[in-house]
Amino acid sequence: MSNRHGTDVNAPALAVSVALKRDGKFLLVLRANPPAQNMYAFPGGRVDADEKLEHAALRELEEETGLKAANPRAFATFDLGSDDPGGSVSSHFFLTVFLADDPGGEPVAMDDAKAVGWFTPEQIRGLPVPQSMVTCMELLAVAQS
Repeated sequence: MSNRHGTDVNAPALAVSVALKRDGKFLLVLRANPPAQNMYAFPGGRVDADEKLEHAALRELEEETGLKAANPRAFATFDLGSDDPGGSVSSHFFLTVFLADDPGGEPVAMDDAKAVGWFTPEQIRGLPVPQSMVTCMELLAVAQS
């Protein structure tokens, strides 16, 4: 089924996030809105129509934290289906996590980020985070060892 823009409404939505690392800590935002509302995650969001994933990742990082990173590099992609209790899929995303060069400066919680902060992998394990964050942190630990 297609919508008025010719997009398949049953196709997964595209989303991106940026795993920005500084001094052994990763930048996370506390999400104000679904999905992952009231959970910590890498800054990110939906990809606009006809937008390149790399551009969307940097745009979302800036919108949520004010930081203007550079050199985005795709790290991992996750197939995120959100099942409701009735068993039907209520949302379905392909989330691509990017690594990027730290631009320096202090992040500020903006857009749909309620809070922002730098956390070690050990601290992240104790935070409310989506399962994809747990998996991504495990992949990052392997890639950086």
